[in-house]
Amino acid sequence: MEFRKTGWTTRLKRFALAVDSWVDAGLWGAARRAGDTYERIRSFADRLTVTGGQRLAAEFASEGLNIGIAGSLVMLSLAIPSFREGREEALKNQVFAVTFLDRYGAELGHRGARHDDSLKLEEMPDHLLKAVLATEDRRFYDHFGIDIFGTLRAITVNARASGVVQGGSSLTQQLAKNLFLTNERSLDRKIKEAFLAVWLEYRLTKNEILKLYLDRAYMGGGTFGVAAAADYYFGKSVKDVSLAEAAMLAGLFKAPTKYAPHVNLPAARARANDVLNAMVDAGFMTAGQVDSAKRNPATPVDRRRDSSPDYYLDWAFDQVKALADDGKLGPDRVLTVKTPHDPAIQDRADEAIESILRQHGPGYRAKQAATVVMDPDGAVRAIVGGRDYGASQFNRATSSLRQPGSSFKPFVYATALQAGLYKPSTVVTDRPVCIGNWCPNNYGRSYAGSMPLTTALAKSINTIPVQMSIAIGQATGESHVARAARIGRMKIIETSRAMGLNSPLTDTVSLPIGAAEVTVIDMAAGYAVFANGGKRARPYAAIEIHNSQGEPIYRHDRDEASPVQVLSTQVAQDMNFMLSKVPTEGTGRRAALEGVVTAGKTGTTNGYKDAWFVGYSGNLIGAVWFGNDDSSETANMTGGSLPAMTWKEIMQFAHQGLELKPIPGVAPPDPKAATVAKAQAPAAAITAASGPGAGHMPRQSFEVLSAVGAMFKTIEPPRPAGRPLQVGIREVSGGSETRIR
Repeated sequence: MEFRKTGWTTRLKRFALAVDSWVDAGLWGAARRAGDTYERIRSFADRLTVTGGQRLAAEFASEGLNIGIAGSLVMLSLAIPSFREGREEALKNQVFAVTFLDRYGAELGHRGARHDDSLKLEEMPDHLLKAVLATEDRRFYDHFGIDIFGTLRAITVNARASGVVQGGSSLTQQLAKNLFLTNERSLDRKIKEAFLAVWLEYRLTKNEILKLYLDRAYMGGGTFGVAAAADYYFGKSVKDVSLAEAAMLAGLFKAPTKYAPHVNLPAARARANDVLNAMVDAGFMTAGQVDSAKRNPATPVDRRRDSSPDYYLDWAFDQVKALADDGKLGPDRVLTVKTPHDPAIQDRADEAIESILRQHGPGYRAKQAATVVMDPDGAVRAIVGGRDYGASQFNRATSSLRQPGSSFKPFVYATALQAGLYKPSTVVTDRPVCIGNWCPNNYGRSYAGSMPLTTALAKSINTIPVQMSIAIGQATGESHVARAARIGRMKIIETSRAMGLNSPLTDTVSLPIGAAEVTVIDMAAGYAVFANGGKRARPYAAIEIHNSQGEPIYRHDRDEASPVQVLSTQVAQDMNFMLSKVPTEGTGRRAALEGVVTAGKTGTTNGYKDAWFVGYSGNLIGAVWFGNDDSSETANMTGGSLPAMTWKEIMQFAHQGLELKPIPGVAPPDPKAATVAKAQAPAAAITAASGPGAGHMPRQSFEVLSAVGAMFKTIEPPRPAGRPLQVGIREVSGGSETRIR
């Protein structure tokens, strides 16, 4: 047994030695062969040894190769997502082509592309195609998606000009950006754009790329594609545009807003001349052929005489796109949208703002105004986003952020009432109040003493909302004034957002008196909560939407959630009761409608930069803003002056022929007074176009009488030139110093 054990041990040792010897021999052989190889390479490299300038060039080439490889790897990693974005399905996505109808089913206007007027590339005018290629990509049919020579040329030209005067992106790259990417200026986007351009060239023919580009590029005025642009700017089919018109259209691709002919005709014509010169430089036409187009430049249709409610359509188009983004409309993008738009109210709103600005604007140094009229359920009837859409497409009703001044106070009062701290009959004291070093002051630094809460709101006392913010915070157990006020402001912001104020509400000590910025449409939506019995209803532009086959794919009453109760019914009724005193006893007397119960609030900011009136009946809500785009001061314009006058003129008309609905919590008018008002309606319409009897006279009769009365009426007694119209009670708020009179 011992012998066998020793034998196995010897065998294992011998095996281990054999393996060790084999490994050693293998490693030695490999090292020897590696050494021989190294010597051969070194011997070969010695023959390639360079010195001086040749060595320097070799070093640069080597480093360039290394950097190129690394850069290629980085670019490839960045490009991979772009190919995911550029999958086949993306090409099938149509650009929006939306036809809007008013509440009665009549065509209102178009936004987006015009697929119903789309032409084949072969049917488009040859001079239009040449104009586009001459300015956007002369070598379009020669490159593979990236025009290397064009890029180098653009770099050279821009370097000589010390600025960007010529773009380097090919037409295909521009299409890739329009289809798949954003306008972000970044290296990442440019790399994706380049790879997607190559992919498009591989996937589509040159003519298909050009056709897509002509159909989907934004052309200004809410239009996409040359077909829609030709109709919008010249009122004709794209196949009928002249050379001068084609040059003007081609000039829009570079900067559609800057060169839109209805915005800046001289700039549009100068750009069209550049296009014509480019056509000659590219050899597409001779100087003689373009001479006539230069001498007879294109003239667009006069958008100022266009009755199309463009501000409303712009906003409605955005709402439709938002519905599509939420997946509520399916894949089809050729849509027909029935809106709640009321053309009669829209026309009266346009006329009211224009006439009041023309008559009183110079005296008050006010140049702009905006308004929104909606139903309590959020259906938007009319939008005026500015004085002249042709001069400025910026929608001041939906996009401009302005301080609301005292018109923000109802949100503060509602928060305090919702917390159970106040009632309309609660006696409050107008007295000095400070938060840190900030102390709001009434006009003349005087205080009115004790009064009911209803009176404080009607007379727009500024210290009360600040006291409320402190009381709301103290109700949580915080005793420190500044910290309690901050807690109160957070509650106010929370309530305001719940009621429909979507804009950023900056928390400052002056927030309770209207220092935060809001939009006109948000203010209308917020006040709609009061008229709606405490329920929030979001503003909407689509009652029903049909696809290209005429099939209904969306209905607001079916596909949207029911209004949410954001204020208790009792709080809404209490707020309505208090706000109904503003037009009758407070700062908004010029907004009062005889025969129609209304409620609302004026607002004026420090320096008289913004003036508001936001009001409502049981039927309609309206928000009106006056001011200047540059936020310059007006001449003592308050919310009780032009805004209240404008609101009255619009609402007096809008309520004609309506069955008046009550405001929750507000007693209806005295039946005897209503009878007298009804009897006096025709005479009042003639004398003021805004008299008693609203809600009883047919609208057509009211329009005729208003037109006759407009020839004779005098709105106010004569006053010295340039002196603003003064209104009984004036309030100013929204800044570090506030006044009331």
